[in-house]
Amino acid sequence: MIKRINKLQIELPRPEHGDANAAAAVQELLGGKFGEMSTLNNYMFQSFNFRGKSKYKPFYDLIASITAEEFGHVELVANAINLVSYGTTFAGDPDTAPLQNGKDDKYTTHYTTTAHTAFPGDGMGRPWNGTFVNNSGALVEDLLHNYTLEIGARNHKMRVYEMSANPTVRELCGYLLVRGGTHIIAYAKAIKVATGVDIGQMLPVPFPDNTKFDAANKFIEQGLYNVLYTWGEPEYRDIRQIWKGENPETKEPLRVIDGVPEGAPIPDLEERPEMFAPGVDPDDYQKILQRLKENM
Repeated sequence: MIKRINKLQIELPRPEHGDANAAAAVQELLGGKFGEMSTLNNYMFQSFNFRGKSKYKPFYDLIASITAEEFGHVELVANAINLVSYGTTFAGDPDTAPLQNGKDDKYTTHYTTTAHTAFPGDGMGRPWNGTFVNNSGALVEDLLHNYTLEIGARNHKMRVYEMSANPTVRELCGYLLVRGGTHIIAYAKAIKVATGVDIGQMLPVPFPDNTKFDAANKFIEQGLYNVLYTWGEPEYRDIRQIWKGENPETKEPLRVIDGVPEGAPIPDLEERPEMFAPGVDPDDYQKILQRLKENM
């Protein structure tokens, strides 16, 4: 089971100005082939279906603990999209066409379907696809897949970073570059334990390293490039048998932290009357409050 914690992994700044097309670009980091929904579901199903959980426990613990982190990455990307998706509509009479910008912006789904919030799809509006999951059951194959999946995800984050100067987008990408890079190293170390082959020598892929991205540097300085979390109970602590030694890029010692990061508040999204979200009449809201207080 995964324990739900009502926090984001980091605090996302609220931008001064919305950018609907930047939100569309970030959608690729959510529901694209190399998006966070893909990393989450790959590792989640691999952990569910892992054969020999006791015999190969350090590998199972690694995949299972990273699964939990990826849930938080999905939530973080979704909230970034939500924060950036504003300022292109206005509250007004329906006949004034308060959503008129939606016909010209790239991602009309944000207007028609999700009330300017995240959609489980890629940057072009295509829904996320379960065929993106690779769960062969063969340990080395799945580890190699995870390694290349994280590299592909890193490439996309680098490109989205370069597509937008929006501070929310930059903060998101900077953090995910560091944490995704950590996962690349983790899977490289797991492959070395499983096969004796040190594919970590080829990192960083693609070049350059994360220090070239200003928004990533503060997370590197916080040591987040050298840390894995257990994300749960003591059962997952055997990741220490894989996550040990030094970071091949920073040459700093690697650490395992029991539990979860401190986290930050989740943004409380304002109501959007022009999108009927949440679409509750003020009088009905008072009735809801009264019913909630009944029999307390």
